[in-house]
Amino acid sequence: MTFKSGIATFTGKTSYFILSKFFNGGSSYPGKIAYKIDPDILKSLGKDYDLIVVTGTNGKTLTTSLINKMLIQKYDDVLTNPTGSNMIQGIVTSFVTHHKKSKKPLAVLEVDEANVPIICKYIKPKYFVLTNIFRDQMDRYGEIYTTYQKILDGIKLAPEATIIANGDAAIFASKKLPNKVINYGFSDKGHENEDFKAPTNTDGILCPNCNHIMHYHMISYANLGSYFCPNCNFKRGELKYQVTDISKLLPDKTEFEIDGHKFSMNIGGKYNVYNALAAYAIASEMGVSVEQMQKAFAYDEKVFGRQETIKVDGKNVNIILVKNPVGLNQVIETILSDKDPYSLAFLLNANYADGIDTSWIWDANFEDFDYKKLPLVITGGKRVKDVTYRFKIAGLDMKKNIKTVEIEDFVKQIADIPTDKIYVLATYTAMTGLRKVLGDKGNIKTK
Repeated sequence: MTFKSGIATFTGKTSYFILSKFFNGGSSYPGKIAYKIDPDILKSLGKDYDLIVVTGTNGKTLTTSLINKMLIQKYDDVLTNPTGSNMIQGIVTSFVTHHKKSKKPLAVLEVDEANVPIICKYIKPKYFVLTNIFRDQMDRYGEIYTTYQKILDGIKLAPEATIIANGDAAIFASKKLPNKVINYGFSDKGHENEDFKAPTNTDGILCPNCNHIMHYHMISYANLGSYFCPNCNFKRGELKYQVTDISKLLPDKTEFEIDGHKFSMNIGGKYNVYNALAAYAIASEMGVSVEQMQKAFAYDEKVFGRQETIKVDGKNVNIILVKNPVGLNQVIETILSDKDPYSLAFLLNANYADGIDTSWIWDANFEDFDYKKLPLVITGGKRVKDVTYRFKIAGLDMKKNIKTVEIEDFVKQIADIPTDKIYVLATYTAMTGLRKVLGDKGNIKTK
């Protein structure tokens, strides 16, 4: 370690101690300070680690958490970034604050797509885990192809790394790479002879070889599935790891099979089955047994802002991060499977970390909610007018709506909601702001 790196590391550790001890924070600022002092600090901090990079549009945080839970069943020294602070400053914080227990520890890191090449400049990953690519934060990423190019720019810096890719996403097969590629996805057994197109307005369904519209034998959701091009024979590659059955799919419980092995986890949504499958794939490659993975899935620990249920004033507040149309549609589908009464809230911000363009809410299926059964919809955040109007156009009776701009005002409304349960859909800074307010009130226990 260089003298500059030593100073940067010491400063980062000190600031983390102060922020976490007295201010209930410290997920990114210590790394920001350390990185400013020494922009090359990751070269020193990460040289001894076997790195696993988890990236993609949706599912990074839960996938990273599941991988971490699985690997600690077998390995005793694993670093991760559990709060989802996935840009350079948050990742530096994770390294600065990790106390190594071995000569060759593991690092399982959620990495923002645009930050993949920045990280790979200093640390060469052993594995890349690719979840999916959907339209997201158009002001930052542009179209799905430019998003994928950012990831590719990082992968090109680590040609010896193994790629664990979602084989149901055609975009991951659109470029030839020198890396070893292992695919995971949903089995199409029983659907091999089916031939249909994706629904109208689905993104990413043009064949990357000839630009014709691709067809499918099976679709799980959005553009993910067993795809093929009838014009040039481009098709889904061989899957090494497959979801073979989903027997239960509820908002708070999922039972499924991967390669014939039964698993259960206390979180809902078909999209989360993909996250579980990705974690299964990398854990299998690293020698974790099925029994160890079943134990890891059984943990009832909720992930930071991802279907995280918090008790507030006697109500069950289920916080779900939303940030793009595909993800929001999957969340809506999951909520609709709940047979119990519930209220709804949507907190919409438009800060840099959220994406400043909020027009994406018009591409999501707000109309699918049963507004006759919903007793209350609370709208809030800096763009409260936008999301309130979206609900109005979707069919919400405005007599059932309460508008709150500030997070504190929203929290005050929770005690008076007419149901025991409320789903809170929130963009990133709204979610972190809500968690901070609830943490200050003592509703969230901090370590």
